[in-house]
Amino acid sequence: MTSIFAEALPPEIQETNAMMREDLQQTLGKSHIDPAELSTFQRILLTTDGTLTHILEAYLYEPIQVVKLSEKLTTLAQDIKLMDLHKGTEVIARKILLRGRISRRNFLYAESILVPERLEKRFRNELLKTKTPIGKIWWEHRVETFKEIIDSGKEENNLLSNYFGVESGTDFFFRTYCVYSNRQATMMITEKFPASFFTKDF
Repeated sequence: MTSIFAEALPPEIQETNAMMREDLQQTLGKSHIDPAELSTFQRILLTTDGTLTHILEAYLYEPIQVVKLSEKLTTLAQDIKLMDLHKGTEVIARKILLRGRISRRNFLYAESILVPERLEKRFRNELLKTKTPIGKIWWEHRVETFKEIIDSGKEENNLLSNYFGVESGTDFFFRTYCVYSNRQATMMITEKFPASFFTKDF
């Protein structure tokens, strides 16, 4: 079944998108990203529902570690309808980098909102007290999760450039997704990386 949105796309993009799930087609399409113009690995990073840390380690052939930029307990200033959260709810706001343990190079930035009352205690403690990536903690604790990508796109980002050794004003790809466990949204994560990363010349 072809979506109304897909029918509005040029034929060459429709043909490329026909090989992807319809929800992923729409997410990339709404952001005016042509999947055919992405490298294979960029396309994987923007659309996968797998554990990103493991995927990066397989691609880069080195262990990935977390560098915490900030992590604090705070209360929401407004509702987040996508997560069924109301103003005043206590959440953890977290910003991190995923860095190669051998190369010492930063590969991805992520910011997240986590709902501590919806997380299992051991999972929450390891998340807050260690530098283990979220994906590895999911795997170690055998947490059953469902991820729903809600947005993706490309933006100019001056604030993150220094972390990646790229020029100010460099374009970054991003995606935002919600993670569900036990039928509840436990976190919302936005991941970003320079558009020049993970190409043939990378």
